[in-house]
Amino acid sequence: MLFDSPLTSATLVSRYKRFLFDAVLEDGTEITGSCPNTGSMRGLTTPGSRIWLSEHDSPTRKYRHMLEMVEADGTVVGINTGMPNKLAQEAIEAGKIPSLAGYSTLKREQKYGINSRIDFLLSAPGRPDAYVEVKNVHFVREKGLAEFPDTATKRGAKHLEELGDAAQAGYRAVMLYLIQRNDCDRLRICSDLDPVYSAAFQRAMTRGVEACAIKCSVSSLEIVANEMVAIDDWYPAAL
Repeated sequence: MLFDSPLTSATLVSRYKRFLFDAVLEDGTEITGSCPNTGSMRGLTTPGSRIWLSEHDSPTRKYRHMLEMVEADGTVVGINTGMPNKLAQEAIEAGKIPSLAGYSTLKREQKYGINSRIDFLLSAPGRPDAYVEVKNVHFVREKGLAEFPDTATKRGAKHLEELGDAAQAGYRAVMLYLIQRNDCDRLRICSDLDPVYSAAFQRAMTRGVEACAIKCSVSSLEIVANEMVAIDDWYPAAL
């Protein structure tokens, strides 16, 4: 996905209150901006980090600048949680996720489960519908290994349970992990930071839920989901 215009480089001062960050632009201007990620952003909030910002002129916006990327561990990491579904849709429609290729119809935000909406519902004549849930990933502690989640997520465990229900009802149910960084060749479910989610993932797999992961190439010009990676102990990168 191409950005409307190249992002602006800056230096991170701090990220706080989940929604805000302070930074210094390259010309020395100090700014406050909005952070489109309310999660922990573990490992991505170090003061002094190089960051990239989008700029918005809408009169309804309180802050002109929005945080999009952070440099960490020698790579550029996308942090905007509004991006994964867009990137996943592009990848699915381009056939970059082999197990999700060949569906003629893609619908977003369809109701399913108990008061929930699935990110994508894929359908095609002669095939069972595929319910696809997308999760954003950017946490790394070990070189080459992406991990999810980076903090406890009751909502994530709920999604796995509902995907399991869909699988047992005869549909395809797919958990797609979208990694907004390019320095990983595998993904692991993070059992030490959220054992409940890890248990929910294992239960979902035994109920017929599928899982796959794709990583992105990230730059100040574009983010593209373009390479499948393995999920430890479960699925090969060929999925």
